[in-house]
Amino acid sequence: MPLLKVNQIASYSGNTLTIGTTGDTVTLAAGSTSSGFGATYNSGLNWTSTLVTSALTVSAGTGYFVNTSTAAITLTLPASPTFGSIVGINDYSGYASTNNITVNPNGLKMEGGTLNKLISTNKESVFLTYTDTTRGWLATSGVNNGSDALIAPPYSIDFLVVGGGGGTGSHPSGNAGAGGGGAGGYRTSTQSVTGGTVITVTVGDGGAGGAPGGYNIGSSGSDSSISGSGLTTITSAGGGRGGSYSGSAWLTGASGGSGGGGAWTGTSGGNGNTPSTSPSQGNNGGNSANSPQYGAGGGGGAGAVGSNANSNSGANGGNGTASSITGSSVTYSGGGGGGSLSGSAGTGGTGGGGTNSNGTANTGGGGGAGDSTGAAAPGRSGGKGVVILSVPTANYSSTTTGSPTVTTSGSNTIMQFNGSGSYTT
Repeated sequence: MPLLKVNQIASYSGNTLTIGTTGDTVTLAAGSTSSGFGATYNSGLNWTSTLVTSALTVSAGTGYFVNTSTAAITLTLPASPTFGSIVGINDYSGYASTNNITVNPNGLKMEGGTLNKLISTNKESVFLTYTDTTRGWLATSGVNNGSDALIAPPYSIDFLVVGGGGGTGSHPSGNAGAGGGGAGGYRTSTQSVTGGTVITVTVGDGGAGGAPGGYNIGSSGSDSSISGSGLTTITSAGGGRGGSYSGSAWLTGASGGSGGGGAWTGTSGGNGNTPSTSPSQGNNGGNSANSPQYGAGGGGGAGAVGSNANSNSGANGGNGTASSITGSSVTYSGGGGGGSLSGSAGTGGTGGGGTNSNGTANTGGGGGAGDSTGAAAPGRSGGKGVVILSVPTANYSSTTTGSPTVTTSGSNTIMQFNGSGSYTT
């Protein structure tokens, strides 16, 4: 026995069956159930025999064979679909990986967003079905791709990568005479990404200061980096530790993103831009004064070399470099001021360099060595590094680990990673 007896069939065209006409009432017998009411029932697609060779606004209920052999083609979806509307798209000639098929949602949503999507796999075939205003058009079938038949088009991300700053050494009567810590390396990059790329973010720690109570050497900062499939890995080296007394000799500053300053007496600063990058990620540390002067060299900064000491006072750290990736100008990677046995400590460079203090956290500033306080004190630590990503807000996925600080500036979304984590495009 049939579930529903239809007394009037208004029309039957292609695969679409329309029951009744405007004003008619369809009555179900007692105990009967309905299925599919509220939408036109469509059992399939009517494929057009005309190959698509240029941009086209397509119609619901129709399948299209797209000739991608000579050029990329944009298909614009219907402006007023209803629930269950279907469009079929097939890469007829098999060149979609070279000449992408762009699918424009026509002001509506597609997979929850309003951006265009690409069909970029050769011989791809996909059915798009309209659901509602929340998710819009969804890919309800697709072959040859292995996952989602629709991908987001590539877009650019701006990166700022700053390594951890270098620390300074200690001295039994204060951390005097030690060179300033070198700033963490400073590097920027703009790269194109595609949807689904996992960008791994590593944020380097600042180098530790030497422990109090003796002649203890500080440590260099750790590297910061970004990496991911299809990306050029960007690594900013940790800043070199400042020179200090080892218990048997006064040491030169260590090399790094920027070099540490040389310790009293007559020692040289460490080399910056180590390992070498282009453009340079940092500068050399300054040299200390020769005996009987007691000033130590300043740590190098991203924007300038550390100053050389030429008196009993410690030399100043090199200035850092400003970036507006967050929407406002912020200076990073300043070198730490050099110490002194009988005078004042040098001033830290702009961008987080320490003045007789630790480097500023999440700027990559070098630690600042001490003055002639006469009291035992530890060395000073370098400031932790930072990694910042700027993504067009229209492309921002919000898929992150590591709890970055997320803000917006103009049309971009900014993620500041003060610790390691990841972002999935």
